[in-house]
This record gives sequence, C-alpha cells and structure tokens, in this order.
Amino acid sequence: MTARLQYGTTAKVFHWLVLALLIVQYLIGWLMPDLHRGMKPGVGMTFHISVGMTILLLVVVRFAWRLTHPVAPESSLTPWQRTSAEVMHWLLYALVLATTATGWLFASFRGWGVSLFYLVPLPMLASESAAAGKVVDGWHQAMEWTLLALVGLHVATAFVHLFVYRDRIMQRMLPG
Repeated sequence: MTARLQYGTTAKVFHWLVLALLIVQYLIGWLMPDLHRGMKPGVGMTFHISVGMTILLLVVVRFAWRLTHPVAPESSLTPWQRTSAEVMHWLLYALVLATTATGWLFASFRGWGVSLFYLVPLPMLASESAAAGKVVDGWHQAMEWTLLALVGLHVATAFVHLFVYRDRIMQRMLPG
C-alpha cells in the first residue's frame, strides 16, 4: 500500500465532520445543567450521549480509513516536526476514543438506559455504581479538557504553518 501525498476527500470529510460534532458536543456539555444524584438523562443528556456515540463511530471508521489509506508525511517537515505531528494525531485519536468511552461508561454507572437519538437503545457497559460513576466522571472531564487543549494546540500549529512557515501543510486537509 503506497502512501499518498495529500488527504483524500473521505479523510477530509471525516476530519471536518468530527470537528463539527466535537464543537456541538462541547456546547451541549457546557449548556447542560449539573447532574445530581437520582437524575435521569433528559433531552440534553440524551443528545449529548448520542452525539458522543456518533463521534465514537466516526473516529473508529476514520481510524480504519487512515490505516488503509495512509498519507505520506510532508517532505518539507523536519524530523522533529514529523514525529510531533504523528504523536499529536495518535493522541487526538486516543483521547477522542477514551473521552467518548468514559462518557458511555459514566452513563452506565449512573444506571441510565440511553439510546442513540431515541431510536436505538445502547447497551450498558457496566452495572450501576455511584462510586465508580464519580471516578469515571472525573476521568471523562479531565479527558475533555485535555482533548480541548490538544485540539487548540493542533489548530495553533496549523496556523503557524500557514502564517509563519508559509508552507502547504494546512492545505493538505482543507476542502477542495
């Protein structure tokens, strides 16, 4: 399998769709009321979980796509830039997967029967446990903030390539 020099349309669609859903996900998460003992998931939480499951599915498919459709590193990058770009991409994949999985696990520990957009019931990953739910919620929140910081660093790095280095790194993932 030969690595391409540019990302294809499918990879770009996955990238921008996951980004758009992450923005929606963060907005929903910040606008939802605080959860208290005994609360059942309302519309906001059900939508938050549904968007999270959609992100999880897209990232798994995107990961498989990336493995089967590799893109060669930009030849103009120095070795440390290539390594840091690879590390950043794998960290982003891992954090998105871990954040969505801990969110689903948190819902399971809360004893919530959740569904995907009220259409498809999702299986429980664990039995109800308030103590475990509290721990997993802490992990989920820590991962949310870490993911947000890494996405910010990823975007900042793209802009550095665009405005400082003036290379074509960012254009590899832009539509068109």
